[in-house]
Amino acid sequence: MVVLRSALFNVVFYINAAVQMIVFTPVYFVGPRLKAWKIIHFWSRSNLWLMRQIVGTRHEITGLHNMPKGACIIAPKHQSSWDTFAFLPFWHDPAYILKRELMWVPLFGWYVGRMDMIPINRASRDKAVKTVNAGALRAMTEGRQLVIYPEGTRREAGAEPAYKAGIAHLYEKLGVPVVPIAHNAGAFWPRNSWMRHSGTIRGEILEPIPAGLSREDFMRELVQRTESACDRLLLDAADDPNGPPLREAARKRVAELRKRAD
Repeated sequence: MVVLRSALFNVVFYINAAVQMIVFTPVYFVGPRLKAWKIIHFWSRSNLWLMRQIVGTRHEITGLHNMPKGACIIAPKHQSSWDTFAFLPFWHDPAYILKRELMWVPLFGWYVGRMDMIPINRASRDKAVKTVNAGALRAMTEGRQLVIYPEGTRREAGAEPAYKAGIAHLYEKLGVPVVPIAHNAGAFWPRNSWMRHSGTIRGEILEPIPAGLSREDFMRELVQRTESACDRLLLDAADDPNGPPLREAARKRVAELRKRAD
């Protein structure tokens, strides 16, 4: 049953995106950009609804009061495709730092371009840094939220953290607070897998890290806050009698956490 539900959801997920991009194209590209975000928010909510109806996966997101008003950096844990869309309805006008290859995807790339994101060429570090600096500064002057995944790519739930220095560079350069986001979506929607599992995905918008810390203190705070919350949420998934089957990295991490608690 899980296999059938997963397969059905994956098919419907992509059909949903394609149909909405075609249907909403005349509206999406006309009028103010901020109004176009309503279509993106609808797409996000429809994905969450489909996941609940087809797979039986619910979600709980807490800590919305921790989102500052105005310019900031949002730093989500990146475990799954789920975290690329699930938080969108809670952000006013986010600017994502993303690989430029996404801009070449028919229709999808046009939609991304309409939202004035920051595409980077990962093959050239110098060009990527210049592009990010310019795009980030522009986003901050416009009072937007800059979204960057601190580890750069998706990591298995429970895997050893691998935070990059890029977010510390932006934190120091932009002088704005950073909002860490933790979740356990990787246990339900694993990376590099088409399986989707029922249960409740939990996400937490954590207390912002204020501007002005040294790079070292900032990185220590970011990793500690994010990983501690992710560990707790992973244990929630493991302890749920109706929770998902955990992969090896998650099982090992759960065992370590339980041993530490004994």
